[in-house]
Amino acid sequence: MSYDLEQENKEILARYKDLISNTYRTLDEENNKLIRKAFDIALDAHKDQRRKSGEPYIYHPIAVAKIVATEIGLGATSIACALLHDVVEDSDYTYEDLKKIFGEKIANIVNGLTKISIMNHQNISVQSENYRKLLLTLSEDFRVILIKIADRLHNMRTLESMAPDKQKKIASETVYIYAPMAHRLGLYNIKSELEDLSLKYNNPEVYNEITEKLESAKENRERYIEEFKTEVSERLKEEGLNFTIKGRAKAISSIYRKMLKQGVSFEEVFDNYAIRIIYKSDAKNEKFLAWKIYSIVTDVYHSNPSRMRDWITQPRSTGYESLHLTVLGPDRKWIEVQIRSERMNEIAEKGVAAHYKYKEGYKQSSDDRNFEKWVTEIREVLEQQQNLSTSELLDNIKLNLYSKEVFVFTPKGEIKILPTNATALDFAFSVHSDLGMKCLGAKINGKLVPISYVLQNGDQIDILSSQNQKPKSDWLEFVVTSKAKSKIKSYLNSQKNQLVEEGKEILQRKLRHAKINFNDEEINKLQKFFNLKTSQDLFLKFQSNELDVSSLRKYIESKNVFNNLLSRFRKSPPKNLHFEEPKEQNLDMIIFGKDEEKLNYSYAKCCTVIPGDKIFGFITISDGIKVHSDNCPNAINLRAQYDYRVIPAKWVNAESFKNRVKIEIEGLDRMGMINDITTVISGSMGMDMKSMSIESNNGIFTGNINLEVKNKGQLEETFKKLKDIDGVSIVRRLQS
Repeated sequence: MSYDLEQENKEILARYKDLISNTYRTLDEENNKLIRKAFDIALDAHKDQRRKSGEPYIYHPIAVAKIVATEIGLGATSIACALLHDVVEDSDYTYEDLKKIFGEKIANIVNGLTKISIMNHQNISVQSENYRKLLLTLSEDFRVILIKIADRLHNMRTLESMAPDKQKKIASETVYIYAPMAHRLGLYNIKSELEDLSLKYNNPEVYNEITEKLESAKENRERYIEEFKTEVSERLKEEGLNFTIKGRAKAISSIYRKMLKQGVSFEEVFDNYAIRIIYKSDAKNEKFLAWKIYSIVTDVYHSNPSRMRDWITQPRSTGYESLHLTVLGPDRKWIEVQIRSERMNEIAEKGVAAHYKYKEGYKQSSDDRNFEKWVTEIREVLEQQQNLSTSELLDNIKLNLYSKEVFVFTPKGEIKILPTNATALDFAFSVHSDLGMKCLGAKINGKLVPISYVLQNGDQIDILSSQNQKPKSDWLEFVVTSKAKSKIKSYLNSQKNQLVEEGKEILQRKLRHAKINFNDEEINKLQKFFNLKTSQDLFLKFQSNELDVSSLRKYIESKNVFNNLLSRFRKSPPKNLHFEEPKEQNLDMIIFGKDEEKLNYSYAKCCTVIPGDKIFGFITISDGIKVHSDNCPNAINLRAQYDYRVIPAKWVNAESFKNRVKIEIEGLDRMGMINDITTVISGSMGMDMKSMSIESNNGIFTGNINLEVKNKGQLEETFKKLKDIDGVSIVRRLQS
């Protein structure tokens, strides 16, 4: 391809000037020189490189730097690192070069970003190890993860130039780890955009449908917001308040989650947009003014007390502060109203990066402590769980990324924030690891409770402990915090390791007496003979005396028999030896990969697949190829963690096969309803109905129907006709 280099150079300069125009007001001359130097190095490093779209590669680091500067609000050091984030990976510049030019701090941050990027390019089973490195960099310098999130955001914004399978892989990885990380760092706008863009590529039909409906409802939404502004603004101005009122649609991914969770259509999601009141205030009056505005809004509109959330009196662990209320606004429709100061709004949008700007004059120290405490916990988990599979590690940490929270009190009245469903034992570990290890029980509001007690908001907790208490394996069944899980597992593993060593010594002695060598090959044979998964299990069985001398004697006897048979077969192999080929199952239904091969497969049990569904193949370790629907609840995790085992798949001759599908139907009960439903299914659609169960309660009916369908088109047409029946409100397909 030919490129207009002169025009591209003008565009590069224009983009750089745009970056600087967003930073020069807040940075001094020295910092601007630092950014210019980083830009010059990046420009030189990437001079011969282009993105998949064909545009100059330097556009990408400039865009990442702009996100870092304007959307996250970081300073000159981070902006420079964003410009340099691919330099070491993609050019001849080294860590040592950057250290000489920019100093150790910038070189280290770029090095952290390089480690993560290099891991992304390895097409082997390292994705989970990549996440471990991501978490390690977070515990070293949180700016690394903030720049990485900015990098991922720009990649998602420009994902259309990638191949479809690559789009799904990157989108799944994004929603699996980067969006939750952005959430925990307080970057709510970025988190929402990452989730929306992931949905765009993972489920484009749903994304486009909701986008179109939001666009068509835009005019009504804007009229509604203007009416709200008119009614409320007048009252706020009378009180001399300095404020702005903004309206916005909720995130597409958020609306979709509500549709799934509540089993409703887009039109039935009543709060798919929100109003935000942002006011100016000094530190002294900030909280007072929030409640004053709350009082004025609830004077104008009736509020729903059950949906009121006070995140100002007690901010979330992410530092988020805001008053949320739901009111019956104009047109008698429920709408969410968020009340926050300019400072609160900046922290809500820029997260942990904004905390440090407001340290003086505001009670922000608790938020800083919460963030530092979380980072410390991650560091502890990483240090103590070196042998833990990274998927387990991620489960432990992700548990605390999105979790809702409870607020409880220590005996001295200090507030502790823990995830919802945390127990008294979780609380003990949050106070101190030793206290958790020795926890016997707790007093909640003066009443004795077990360590498995689930904490409620406002509980005051006093932990009871004993020097004789030791962690037990069943503790893992009710703790939810990553710190508690990691400490308990670490202790149990150390105990297990001690028993394993004892069992190993016992087995060595027994084999020596039997004149059998103790080596890896023999251990593997023993393991298989006794049907055990690992050598550790083998050693533990000998330690506990479940396996003994008589067990070993049986192994030796079978070994001798096997050797005799083997020698006979080697001399004269039997002529009637027959190996049966695996039976093919509907091989003409699905073809796999770029070469469209016919391979053995079976359907995954985690989702219901019918011809016409978008599907993919997943290569399992022991069960061949499993076919999943693109909408499978496990699809995101499989693509994010094991993309190298995902293969494209598509249907062939789908019309000639029938598949069993379960649907759920709900609505207002009336005479003849069942007859109308069966007429649509068996009559107009000519489908075979295998079973049907209908229940009616207080005029509302719910039913489950098992159908045999030919393809997705037939099912969708059936859904359309069922929804047209008078009184039917919900028709949906159930995943198994």
